[in-house]
Amino acid sequence: MLVGTAVVGGIIWFADPTTPGGVLPTCPTKSLLHIDCPGCGSLRMMYSLMHGDFGSAVHFNAVGVVAMFFVAAAFVTYTVGLWTGRRIRNWQHWRYAPMVLLAITLAWFVVRNIPIEPFSNLKV
Repeated sequence: MLVGTAVVGGIIWFADPTTPGGVLPTCPTKSLLHIDCPGCGSLRMMYSLMHGDFGSAVHFNAVGVVAMFFVAAAFVTYTVGLWTGRRIRNWQHWRYAPMVLLAITLAWFVVRNIPIEPFSNLKV
């Protein structure tokens, strides 16, 4: 898993998804339906995070930045649990975590595609 993450990170680092017409594909939802899905801008967000540009990362996908924090926290607690030999409970084990994640994702999908002024800045 760690090797796969490193390979994908290396591809994103060198392919530069912030440059239009690059080698990395665009979001199929955006190209076919012309709407932003909850994951639109994630490659550019990860690229910006890897290069230390937190402001651009939040601009490309704000919910994705928060999700990356939670994924990193889950990875760290899992790894520490393996090292100590005992299971450590984290946010994934909460009873309502899947429903909360689904609600946040659906809300981000809707809010991101509202065509009036404060929300139109969320399009990437």
